[in-house]
Amino acid sequence: MTTSITLTETQRHILEHAAEHPQHLVTNQAFPDHIKGGARTKVIASLFSKALVSGVKIFDCFITDAGYEVIGRSRPAPAASHPDPEVEAAVATSEATWAQEKQEAAQRLLKTGVEGKPRLRDNSKQATVIEMLQRPNGATINEICEATGWQAHTVRGTFAGALKKKLGLNITSFKDTGASRVYRIV
Repeated sequence: MTTSITLTETQRHILEHAAEHPQHLVTNQAFPDHIKGGARTKVIASLFSKALVSGVKIFDCFITDAGYEVIGRSRPAPAASHPDPEVEAAVATSEATWAQEKQEAAQRLLKTGVEGKPRLRDNSKQATVIEMLQRPNGATINEICEATGWQAHTVRGTFAGALKKKLGLNITSFKDTGASRVYRIV
């Protein structure tokens, strides 16, 4: 396929330089010394508008297939690699080690016990809250605040986050007329 795109000497020089670059990039070294600043931006913008270069940013671009075609070249084929068996074995060993380390780190982050459930510490404020909520008559937020020294919003946050989401406990509440709301674990 032939194209009818005409290039300036500078545009052709930039495309040929990019074609020779190992990653096919347009670099600052591609520009002649007399092209500086805003002129460089205009040259790259014109190449972008003709789809001869592509990229995320104006000075982070590479030559396209159309760019190769307009300078009369074809895109070079990627070099065929013949992996060394020793290198492949070393890579496989490293990947297995990384996978094991990642799994161990995830276990530490989750703070899971043997059964895979989040662990609870005895004599912690969270354990005290759970104990209070397991009573037959439950507990009010004010009672929990007095027992733990927490503020009411912290107690409600503990209900939603630690108890419901992390531990999967089912907390219900009820309110008698004229009394405070009572919470219980069902």
